[in-house]
Amino acid sequence: MHEEDKMAILERHDTGAVAHLRMNAPERLNALSDEMLAALQSAFDALKEDRSIRAVILSGAGKAFCAGHDLKQMTAARQAQDGGKAYFKDLFDRCTRMMLTIQELPQPVIARVHGIATAAGCQFVASCDLAIAAEGTKFGVNGVNIGLFCSTPMVALSRNIPRKQAFEMLTTGRFIDATRAEALGLINRAVPPEDLERETAELAETIASKLSAAVKIGKRAFYEQVQMPIEQAYAYAGEVMVENMLYRDTEEGIAAFIEKRDPEWQQ
Repeated sequence: MHEEDKMAILERHDTGAVAHLRMNAPERLNALSDEMLAALQSAFDALKEDRSIRAVILSGAGKAFCAGHDLKQMTAARQAQDGGKAYFKDLFDRCTRMMLTIQELPQPVIARVHGIATAAGCQFVASCDLAIAAEGTKFGVNGVNIGLFCSTPMVALSRNIPRKQAFEMLTTGRFIDATRAEALGLINRAVPPEDLERETAELAETIASKLSAAVKIGKRAFYEQVQMPIEQAYAYAGEVMVENMLYRDTEEGIAAFIEKRDPEWQQ
């Protein structure tokens, strides 16, 4: 169990097999500052090796989930001799690494979203495996409004929602609400604000109750096959199924289903 540190920029506490990560910079709308990116990367790296955790919930403190990159830090970086070029390259590389780490985790990651999720904050939601948002939440890739096209957020967004809808969001800077985000596939569902915590916890606990080895191999296969041509995807998925079928706990799960009892899994 990890005790919450109320002064930490990122808090973690565990409930059973579910890890809760909460971004804790409400005065900056949980912006992805250098410090926040470092804290998130460290937390995700630790979760990679944590066999006791089967699902992760990501949330933000205060009135917003995440407002994207820290514009004050980015502005300060422009004072460098190269105009900030080296800093910006490093910043976007670090952010990309953190986003990709989410998909590399063996555990599904669920974004619990409220308030706003803008620019890289919207990218963050799109990068998570699942997302539940409070009704009234606003989503946007609105960098174009300040003359900065959201090119890196575009990568995750365009892999979650239809192309024309993504392009409209990117070029207009307009926000969409949670109902629209659900309809487009950016989030799994929108729920009343008072139900957000319960609904997210129930989803995490349902996932955590499954055979962790099967979820782990399935998550990896999901992201691998979706990038392949269909015939290659089927061939790859078939190999994964064979590997999964040979698990001792899968054999037990099938036997338990046939015998109408709960499985006694070892993992």
